[in-house]
Amino acid sequence: MAFFRGLTAVSRLRSRVAQEASALGGVRWLQMQSASDLDLKSQLQELIPEQQDRLKKLKSEHGKVQLGNITVDMVLGGMRGMIGMLWETSLLDPEEGIRFRGLSIPECQNVLPTAVKGGEPLPEGLLWLLLTGKVPTKEQVDALSKELLARSSVPAHVYKAIDALPVTAHPMTQFTTGVMALQVESEFQKAYDKGLSKTKFWEPTYEDVLNLIARLPPVASYVYRRIFKDGKSIEADNSLDYAANFSHMLGFDDPKMLELMRLYITIHTDHEGGNVSAHTGHLVGSALSDPYLSFAAALNGLAGPLHGLANQEVLLWIKSVIEETGSGVTTDQLKDYVWKTLKSGKVVPGFGHGVLRKTDPRYSCQRVFALKHLPEDPLFQLVSKLYEVVPPILTELGKVKNPWPNVDAHSGVLLNHFGLSEARYYTVLFGVSRSMGIGSQLIWDRALGLPLERPKSVTMEWLENYCKNKAA
Repeated sequence: MAFFRGLTAVSRLRSRVAQEASALGGVRWLQMQSASDLDLKSQLQELIPEQQDRLKKLKSEHGKVQLGNITVDMVLGGMRGMIGMLWETSLLDPEEGIRFRGLSIPECQNVLPTAVKGGEPLPEGLLWLLLTGKVPTKEQVDALSKELLARSSVPAHVYKAIDALPVTAHPMTQFTTGVMALQVESEFQKAYDKGLSKTKFWEPTYEDVLNLIARLPPVASYVYRRIFKDGKSIEADNSLDYAANFSHMLGFDDPKMLELMRLYITIHTDHEGGNVSAHTGHLVGSALSDPYLSFAAALNGLAGPLHGLANQEVLLWIKSVIEETGSGVTTDQLKDYVWKTLKSGKVVPGFGHGVLRKTDPRYSCQRVFALKHLPEDPLFQLVSKLYEVVPPILTELGKVKNPWPNVDAHSGVLLNHFGLSEARYYTVLFGVSRSMGIGSQLIWDRALGLPLERPKSVTMEWLENYCKNKAA
């Protein structure tokens, strides 16, 4: 993605970095230019005017260009395949999967800074990439880690709001309540109430987004310890990076678990803008609701069984297989159980996707992690068998466009291996991660001055009359 079109001395730099880009499998060369400035906000201040001009030019020169035809199937089928929004931070291809600012997951693993040599990317690096379109240096990532740590103090009233709920409340209910309680700290709301030029909306939005991202791990870990560990919370370790500190506050300090948390948060951050949580965050934000309100709404979408809650359903389903067939399940037994699930009117959780038509790269990178760190884990071996058994059955069924595993098919097994076995909590982890993608786009929504989202709806009678007139 050629993100910086107005940079000077471009021609002189092309030849110098061409070999690097080639080695990275075609990653656009401009993404490899790392600024010396360690301040993320100053980077955005430089980028925003150029991107505002780019948007104006796109609208003035190509505003009337048609992007496709809308069919009745699209209107009745959840707007699948309908192009309807701008989302700068990532793009999902049906065949190759997600790209973050043009970079695939393997490319991100190759170029983003890590905590340990040869390890998984630091999520702070991906946050920098999502916001700027540039691969950060290790120094920039370390500076961002420190900034997030400095912003991570959570007011006491947030914990009191969570404590007002029954401990039996679902973890996502408690987590979303914590986010709503954080909203009273909103810098955007304060600035808007005082009167603020539209051109400056992005600045308090930036403050809210970074504060929100920084404070989610303490809130999320508090929810976990409250429900599953008798309320015995663990203090942050200021020497750790974002993901490792989150793992530590949950109660998991195994170095492999820290690496898993870095990978987990990185790959779950963003998946373009059409999914339920991302679209909800964008929609609510378009009303100039502040990032806390927007993200809380997004979390409520993420909590649905057809979206983020699926990752808890996968582990529960896998454990149900073992309960019925025993630990030494054969391929034939597994096939029978899959058919039993399907014939009962249920789906096999962790397979299929609304956009993807091949195996989810987020599944693939987790499989590589498992092969490296836990190849003998019984549940991982069962997941591997499912990879062989389920797609042919779903293909035979003939009703599924994508029979391949998605990101949810693997994550629960990895977390369970390292001791985080409470499946009801998994969607909270997803939510912490997704804040980076939704938050980054919210900043750009305000920087680009994107308008209130207001699509047109119609009734079945309108569709029937339209189709009759069309056929006449």
